[in-house]
Amino acid sequence: MTPTGAESADAVVVGAGHNGLVAANMLADAGWEVVVLEANGTPGGAVRSGEVTAPGYLSDLYSSFYPLGYASPVMRRLDLDRYGLTWRHAPDVLAHLLPDGRAAVLNRDPDVTAASLDAFAPGDGAKWLTAYSDWIDVAEPMMETITTPFPPVRGGLALLRQMRISGALRLARRLVVPIRKLSDELFDGSGGRALLAGCSLHTDLSPEEAGSGVYGWLLAMLGQQVGWPVPEGSSQKITDALVARLTERGGRILYGARVDRVLTARGRAMGVRTAGGALWRARRAVLADVPAPALYLDLVGAAALPPRLVEDLSHFRWDGSTLKVDWALSAPLPWTNPAVATAGTVHLGADLDGLTSYSAELARRELPRRPFLLVGQMTVADPSHSPPGTESVWSYTHLPFRRNWRAEEISGHVERMEQMLEEAAPGFRSLIVGRHVAGPVELEKGDANLVGGAVGGGTSAAYQQLFLRPIPGLGRADTPVDRLFLASASAHPGGGVHGAPGANAARAALARDRALTGALYASAIGTAQRVIYS
Repeated sequence: MTPTGAESADAVVVGAGHNGLVAANMLADAGWEVVVLEANGTPGGAVRSGEVTAPGYLSDLYSSFYPLGYASPVMRRLDLDRYGLTWRHAPDVLAHLLPDGRAAVLNRDPDVTAASLDAFAPGDGAKWLTAYSDWIDVAEPMMETITTPFPPVRGGLALLRQMRISGALRLARRLVVPIRKLSDELFDGSGGRALLAGCSLHTDLSPEEAGSGVYGWLLAMLGQQVGWPVPEGSSQKITDALVARLTERGGRILYGARVDRVLTARGRAMGVRTAGGALWRARRAVLADVPAPALYLDLVGAAALPPRLVEDLSHFRWDGSTLKVDWALSAPLPWTNPAVATAGTVHLGADLDGLTSYSAELARRELPRRPFLLVGQMTVADPSHSPPGTESVWSYTHLPFRRNWRAEEISGHVERMEQMLEEAAPGFRSLIVGRHVAGPVELEKGDANLVGGAVGGGTSAAYQQLFLRPIPGLGRADTPVDRLFLASASAHPGGGVHGAPGANAARAALARDRALTGALYASAIGTAQRVIYS
């Protein structure tokens, strides 16, 4: 259907999450007229902040701490510092508090980190320094490889030149090895092993799953290299900078404009329709910062898609649900172990074996009896988050993926979370002056992309990564509908505030539009899609 009589733009971007805003900025840089249609009344998706616990206490409502955003070549090239984005670091990057009360601490000074790990097993500090040296050798081409379309030709060739064949093969092994195996190979003590494994549990993978090693290694090494910084003044500053940059280039964002249909004709995206009936014609491209199932099944519709693609989507797996709690505290957390007090992020509740048990409960669709907590001490990282002498703190934990949760299940799990914090920081509960609970239902209500509280746009499992993300195909932003591009975390390389899915979608739209190569590009993509989905 062609949207006759509709308003028009070169590109219509569905969703003003950070990926949608990155895509819109890149197209505006190329001189395109861009309009972004956002269902909510504010931009940002899962990169937003607000006072939800008590007056004067800022909370990052969804994502927080941004090693990938800070290191991402995509975000760096946007020069967001020119639009008010500045970064703050906690004194320590990360502390993993073990059940026996000891803590492994990651500090931006490699020698400080090494000393912490040596306390668990003499020699582990030197092993950490060796692992970090190995990372520095590949960090730049690795980040380029992660944040560019699949196959990552330029970054891949740079890695191959840097490492030669033998080194590249060892790196390839590291990309698929489970974190338990990797941590056992790298460290003798429980501190180093927990530090890596805790980082891998930022995903939905267990320590035994293939591919969990690369996530733990990547986040830990980025923490050593650049820290896990936060925007000064809250995560909202990332969104504010992206919006200001886009507006300066003539881009528009319309709020309260929920798209309910991508309009197609002869296999090509022609524009979109909003729930209010407004029609928007896209002269060049439609880019969708929405989950893959929502784009294909809801906005396009199964009738316009190859049957094999629709069948494959039935096997799409979400990452786990999430429960996040924010607290306003009248004083800093009274940790029994003072080494934890200066860390921006704290991992709490399990050693490596405990993480395996916790993951097994999730795999059995059970609520863990002792949840593994990821804790953010926001005022430690950026004092502007709360009044002097106080603390704005959050914690989140994984749940089995479900769309429906009973209130008593959530409140019971919040009780478990608070009990674990009370055990590690006696007196914690007496400091609470405000609390905000966001279970899976509330997270999805605030950002429709967080389906069932899944924050990663789909599982991080190896069977749904690279050319298999979101389903077996090209691993690119292109879709079977010409001039329609997937720009969300459901596309390669997945979740995280690094802007890569949005950037990849913008690159694909620009490549498709080039006068000399557009027809050839469309033909090549169409042929590949027919082979895959026939």
